[in-house]
This record gives sequence, structure tokens and C-alpha cells, in this order.
Amino acid sequence: MKQGIHPAWHATPVRCMTCGTTWTTGSTVASLTVEICSNCHPFYTGEQRIVDTEGRVDKFMKRLQQRDQIRSQQVQREEERTPLDLPLTDLKLGERYTTILQEHGIAVVSDVLDRLGDEGDDNSILAIQGIGRKVVSDMKKSLRARGYELSN
Repeated sequence: MKQGIHPAWHATPVRCMTCGTTWTTGSTVASLTVEICSNCHPFYTGEQRIVDTEGRVDKFMKRLQQRDQIRSQQVQREEERTPLDLPLTDLKLGERYTTILQEHGIAVVSDVLDRLGDEGDDNSILAIQGIGRKVVSDMKKSLRARGYELSN
């Protein structure tokens, strides 16, 4: 073995930062510290501890509460919406047809019902270029499924 190239070997004290336990081992450094040792590690002790670093559990729980609050507000807004204020997009006619109807001033269910009239006359909606009988039929099916009474 060459002389003078090897580091010095020490009897090094090791200290656990969690429980404060110390023991001695051999090493090339003067002292060592570890965060957790076999005296306080849950695997060796059989105890389950939640280590809350920087309030992470609290932050997570707060985010969950905010999410639940936002969801409940959305449900409340949906319940407050009157059936006639239902947007045309909820009828799921397709983006193209919804855009055409909105360009012609039909944006909510009440507009559709006004155009259909009491007799269920489809001519005012069919007069819109790009809207055919299939779209009107799908619109009526969707409205009936939502509880609207339509003639014809």
C-alpha cells in the first residue's frame, strides 16, 4: 500500500436528528448525522407516525376543502338556473349548428321555444340556412328528454 494517499480513518460518532440517539462507527469523516435511525424508523419500531414537513398535510386538506367548496357552488348555480335559461350548447346539437343558431339570435332554450311557437311550426327555424329537419328533430328530442312539452 502506498504511503500518504489514503484518508485518515476515525472512530466517528453518528447522531440521529429525530430521536437524538448516538453510536460510533468507523469512517473517513470526523462526525456524521442522519435524519432517521433504526430506533425511530416506523419499519423497525412498528409505529406509524405522520411526519408533517412544512404543513404539507394541512395544505393538502385545505386544497381538498377548496375543491369541494367550488364543486358545491357549481351545483348550486346549476340548480338556480331556470329551465328556459338553459344554454343551447346543453342540447348537444353539435358545434356547427349551435354556432349557426347563435348567429341568428337563438342562444337559449326560450329562444328555441319562441321560434317554434305554440303550434310547433318548424318553418322559422328551418328558414335558417344550414339548419335542416334532422337538426330540428334532434333539438325537439333533446327538449322532450329534458321535460319540455312540444306539440308535433
